[in-house]
Amino acid sequence: MNKIRFIFLLIGIMAMNHSIAQDTVRVSDFGYRAGSHENAVLSVQKALAACKSKKNPVLIFPKGRYDFLSEYCDKKLYYESNTDMIPLRRCPILIKDFKNLVVDCQGSDFIFHGRMQPFTIDHSQNITIRNVNIDWDVPMTAQAKVVAVTNDYIEIEVNAYESPYQIENGKLVFIGEGWKSPVWDFMEFDGKTKLIASQTGDDGCLGEGFNNYTATEIRRGMLRLNYPFKRKPAVGNYLVLRHSARDHAGTFIVNSRDVLIENMNMFQNAGLGILSQYSENLSFKEVHCVPNVAKGRVFSGHDDGLHFSNCKGQITVDHCRFLALMDDPINVHGTSVQVMEKLSNQKLLCRFKHDQSIGFVWANPGDVVGFIENEAMNTIGVGEVSSFVARDDRDFEISFKDSVPQGLEVGDALENLTWTPDVLIKNSFFGSNRARGILVSTPGKVIIENNIFESSGSAILIPGDANGWFESGAVKDVLIRNNVFNDPCLTSMYQFCEGIISIYPEIPKLDPNKPFHKNIRIENNVFHPFDYPVLYAKSTDGLVFDNNIIQRSYRFKPFHHRKCMITLEACKKIEIAGNKLEADVLGKNIQLLSTKRSELKLDRKQGITISK
Repeated sequence: MNKIRFIFLLIGIMAMNHSIAQDTVRVSDFGYRAGSHENAVLSVQKALAACKSKKNPVLIFPKGRYDFLSEYCDKKLYYESNTDMIPLRRCPILIKDFKNLVVDCQGSDFIFHGRMQPFTIDHSQNITIRNVNIDWDVPMTAQAKVVAVTNDYIEIEVNAYESPYQIENGKLVFIGEGWKSPVWDFMEFDGKTKLIASQTGDDGCLGEGFNNYTATEIRRGMLRLNYPFKRKPAVGNYLVLRHSARDHAGTFIVNSRDVLIENMNMFQNAGLGILSQYSENLSFKEVHCVPNVAKGRVFSGHDDGLHFSNCKGQITVDHCRFLALMDDPINVHGTSVQVMEKLSNQKLLCRFKHDQSIGFVWANPGDVVGFIENEAMNTIGVGEVSSFVARDDRDFEISFKDSVPQGLEVGDALENLTWTPDVLIKNSFFGSNRARGILVSTPGKVIIENNIFESSGSAILIPGDANGWFESGAVKDVLIRNNVFNDPCLTSMYQFCEGIISIYPEIPKLDPNKPFHKNIRIENNVFHPFDYPVLYAKSTDGLVFDNNIIQRSYRFKPFHHRKCMITLEACKKIEIAGNKLEADVLGKNIQLLSTKRSELKLDRKQGITISK
């Protein structure tokens, strides 16, 4: 009997292995030879088509170099959040209408040519992409080493092979594969530490008037920028020369669910790194948005690292690294829309207000929507959607099962509460990137734990607005624990950077009795500030800052305009207890702005006082 069972078991294993072999598709079977430098697009399209006939397809890219050119790319109209609007996006690897697919690139280098979107996952579920390096031979960002500085000019050295350029009307213009773009911004990186130079950031590393320069070529790759720049970069440092539009994501995930991306190195892209939009249950493990040091680069992505717009379910980021990005490593938010007209008691005309966030199917029947009055940003009611009809890419009509709140007026805002995720960000490194570390705006459960922050601006920003960026999402449950905030944090100023942790909703008219954010706990972290502001909180109800260690660093000079360790503005129910401060920590004080003393529970043993 045991022998018969063994035979049946052996037959089952053989059948299972045969099934797996049948479900495996190799790109090499469709005429592409890795390392040939030929265009891989057609072969990949054929391989994906073959995967459609499999039950559980696994698409294999034998390890090597794969080149992707614009010819034969699928071209699709996509409205992409926080991205420039263009007629069509080029999609060399389009994963559309799949129910199951594993893409295993086996450590291959995917090299892209021209402006395109490497991976697009559209209306799909149970998708895994793993083991891939994404880069461009001619990137959409450039860098230069500072070799000489005088009162009247600076001289820089550019890799003209990697970043071809020309001078037009005295300005430096970079030329790529099917595009060209003038420099429109500069970032300065320390040549030794590779950190963004302290006190530069969005204030401009060359100071005001940098656009008035005229460029002359000393020899190929050696350029002189003629202008008495207000601020001089240091010889030996690097200038990251920002140019080109933000028009394609590195990976775009839309209307999809249950997606895993793991072991991906994203060295460069033509916009946001991985943009996830109207998608559900997303996991990112060992996704690294970092410079390609093998090519001698100090920059990585063109903009954000991971960007989540109007998602739901669970978002998990684990063991990821972000370094030298030109925008925030992680941003999680919804999209607020503005009420333009009340068409009836149950129907509104609304508008997408930000130019880079338009054209979405913003709601579906059954979605729950919050109604937000514009001045104090209070939610005055909720409603269930019965219909959504777009008039064009900016305006739409939305109807509700019941009447909208009586107090709702033209100019107020809506947010979709159905498309809001829970977020877990853990075991990750946030290095010196332009702007902040993590931006999070969602009423779902948020945990940020066991990370290391060395952000150029604030390490964590909890924003929320319906007036500027229109990125919605008042938080309700945030836990920030067991993280280390090193001294590069807040070495430069960017928008909303009022503390290493900055809770800064944009509220035109603060109402201390009706805070915007709720239930934020900051516990068991280690801070190494060189300056005063550790925590700034505005319009928050239920804020805990407990059992943190604060140890001063002397590596950088203090410069921030805030001279208190903690600032609380229009807040309620605050607890600050059990924190351990070294003797030389700056400030050791709390500033209360439009916040009653009775709302603060303060453990006096910490040595923290309240400023008068």
